[in-house]
Amino acid sequence: MRSSAGFFLCSLLLLATHCTQAADPEVQPDPKTPCANWMGGAPGYPGHNGVPGRDGKDGRDGLKGEKGEEGMQGPKGDQGETGIPGSEGPRGFPGQPGQKGQKGEGSFVHRSAFSVGLTERAPHPNVPIRFTKIFYNEQNHYDATTGKFVCSISGTYYFAYHLTVYLSDVKVSLYKKDKAVIFTYDQFQKNNVDQASGSVLLHLNSGDEVWLQVYGDGENNGVYADNINDSTFMGFLLYPDLD
Repeated sequence: MRSSAGFFLCSLLLLATHCTQAADPEVQPDPKTPCANWMGGAPGYPGHNGVPGRDGKDGRDGLKGEKGEEGMQGPKGDQGETGIPGSEGPRGFPGQPGQKGQKGEGSFVHRSAFSVGLTERAPHPNVPIRFTKIFYNEQNHYDATTGKFVCSISGTYYFAYHLTVYLSDVKVSLYKKDKAVIFTYDQFQKNNVDQASGSVLLHLNSGDEVWLQVYGDGENNGVYADNINDSTFMGFLLYPDLD
């Protein structure tokens, strides 16, 4: 019995040694051999997915790429604020003259004026003084035969007189329509030549008359004129009435 058991044990050891040599890692055992059926177990199940690893470090910037194609034009933007005016540019050359325009309608200019002087000494008192030396009377609104200015254009007029005084006192007055408007008195100084003058603005209607005359008696009639001394009377229209 002991010899039989020892033989069986030796056989197992020899078989194990043979199988161990056959399991060389570089030589895969034939799955059909008895040893493979004895040593190999059943295939295992796939393992679970591992935990994701950490993010790696950012890489270095790559080389600059080539210029891309020009894109489509975008929509027009909002208008910007007005900028500061720039400096004035150089002056340009003069342009060519334009065409001559059509002749316009002429406007009527109202004119009325006179300037006259005395030619006789000591004119008669209480009647219009006749100034017969004509300096200007283009419109003939002054009548040298009567010594009166006759208004032809209604409006505002200016009248003035400058009289040489000699040998006697002078009292004169400017009349409008038989009514004295202003008075002038000059007292003569012996061995001297003096001047009496006056001026006034008057509104006249067409047909009104204006003149100058000595008032009082003949003792106050020193109005004088000769070849080197003048006594003058003048008047002119400042502006006509609008109507």
